[in-house]
Amino acid sequence: MKRLVALFGLCIAVPVSARDNLGVFDGWGSFRDASPLRCFAIAEPAQKTGGKWRPFASVGQWPQQKIRSQLHIRLSRERQASAKVYLTIDDRRWEMVAGKYDVWSPSNAHDAYIVTKMRSGRSMSVSSVAATGGGFADTYKLKGAATAIDAAALGCAQSR
Repeated sequence: MKRLVALFGLCIAVPVSARDNLGVFDGWGSFRDASPLRCFAIAEPAQKTGGKWRPFASVGQWPQQKIRSQLHIRLSRERQASAKVYLTIDDRRWEMVAGKYDVWSPSNAHDAYIVTKMRSGRSMSVSSVAATGGGFADTYKLKGAATAIDAAALGCAQSR
């Protein structure tokens, strides 16, 4: 129950007209927003951070835009502008596309492959160099991710 409250708290940071809780699966939650229609699986890093915002990893569905299983990660701290960002799942690593705080995969094909790896992986980490100069990594447990991703996909499929 404590994890559900934390995940739901993470999701209410953005105002929406209606948000449905589709389920909580270990450390991952699934939610659906009515307008605009979107569904997503979301989790916080395993380690707590004391930054200005709450970091997260999410896999979203945007049916009206025909976007499926799009990975989006909010970093725990601002990254150095010239620093690369890497996502690692078990023994596989990808260079990501990043803004100051947010990270995406380089293409839809990468999204699909990364989500496939998330389904069978044990942990995922995103790493870079902070604006202050030190390296950092945000680590996510992947237990429950596959079920949460499926719940999000079904939540938007039922809304069509």
